[in-house]
Amino acid sequence: MAKTKAYEFLKHTADAKFRAYGKTLEEAFANAAYATIDVVTDHKKVKAKVKKQFEIESEDRQALLYDFLEKIVVLIDTDNFLISKVDSIKITQVNEGFELVAKFSGDNVIENYDIKTTIKAATYQEMEIEKIGDMTMVQAVLDI
Repeated sequence: MAKTKAYEFLKHTADAKFRAYGKTLEEAFANAAYATIDVVTDHKKVKAKVKKQFEIESEDRQALLYDFLEKIVVLIDTDNFLISKVDSIKITQVNEGFELVAKFSGDNVIENYDIKTTIKAATYQEMEIEKIGDMTMVQAVLDI
C-alpha cells in the first residue's frame, strides 16, 4: 500500500482547514498536531529542546479533538511552545468519555522561528472524525 499523507490543507475562505490521517486515532491526532503547528511555522525546523506533557478529558471524540487542538493553541500563546515532535499520544475511554495524554518535544523560544500567522482558536466548524477503510481521518478548522 502506498504511504498515505499525514495531513492536507483544504480550501477555506478565511481560516485554516485540514484533514489529518492515521492508522489509529492517536496517529491521526498526532498528525493534526503537526498540521496545527504548520499553520504557524514549519514544525520540521523547530528544535526539540523542551518536553511538554498534558492530559485532557472530554465527553466525546469531537470534544477531545477540539480540546486537544485548543490546548496546542494555548501552549503556543502562553508558553511560546512550538511542537517539533509528537513523542506519544494515548487515548483511552474512561467513564462517559475519553482521556488523552500527550507528550511533545519542541522549543519555547518562538522568536527563533519564521512565524507565518497566529491561531486564535480551534473550532467545531466542519469537524469530522471518520474511519475510512483501515485509516482514521480527523478534520478541523482553526480560526486564524
